[in-house]
Amino acid sequence: MNRFKTVAAFFRYNALHIFGGRFVVFLGLALGLFFLVLFIGLLGRSGTPNSERLYNYLLAPGILLVFYPSVYGIQRDQDTRMVETLFGIPDYRYKVWLTRLVTLYIIIAVMMFALVLLCRITLADFPVWRMVSHVMMPVIFLGSLAFFISAQSTSGNVTAVIMVIFLMFFWVLGDELKNSSWFLFHNPFRSVEALKSVLWAQTTFYNRLYLVLGSVVATLFALLRLQNREKFI
Repeated sequence: MNRFKTVAAFFRYNALHIFGGRFVVFLGLALGLFFLVLFIGLLGRSGTPNSERLYNYLLAPGILLVFYPSVYGIQRDQDTRMVETLFGIPDYRYKVWLTRLVTLYIIIAVMMFALVLLCRITLADFPVWRMVSHVMMPVIFLGSLAFFISAQSTSGNVTAVIMVIFLMFFWVLGDELKNSSWFLFHNPFRSVEALKSVLWAQTTFYNRLYLVLGSVVATLFALLRLQNREKFI
């Protein structure tokens, strides 16, 4: 029981810090965005939404939740002079930033699980854990990429602009890239012909592999960049 209380307190503290004390606000915004996107989708298309459409709807709150903490995390540490304290503790600073990033992903995964379970009960029949894992892949990649860019620029606003341009690039070129394994918003639940199902499964595999590798590389390079004390203080 004591261990459970310690873990709960740890996650609660990190959640408050990660979201800048606005965790409830971001949670409300994510839920509001999801239901808005779902409502617009239901109005625009006839029939009950399937797993293909729900995957796209679920990406919106996931991206919203990961955007602010990963983009403005380092700048917030600079503004509060927390970064000076972190650099004063040899090697421990890496554990702090990495722990925050992992905690952020866990929090978002729990929220996505709740939304996916709600969709599973009320809207469509699909594998819950498969949906959660696939939604989290681009979310984790975007979080790691934003963390890397913010470590390079040390500015949350600059990072936000770059990330918005990056997202707009894939949104504008969605029709041209949607069949490619390099497409950020690749939908593994997309309905394809039986003869193309094997090819689509292969595309999904490589897409997820690229996202995982990209997340790991971006995180490692960001942590290496954070060795440069003079850049941040």
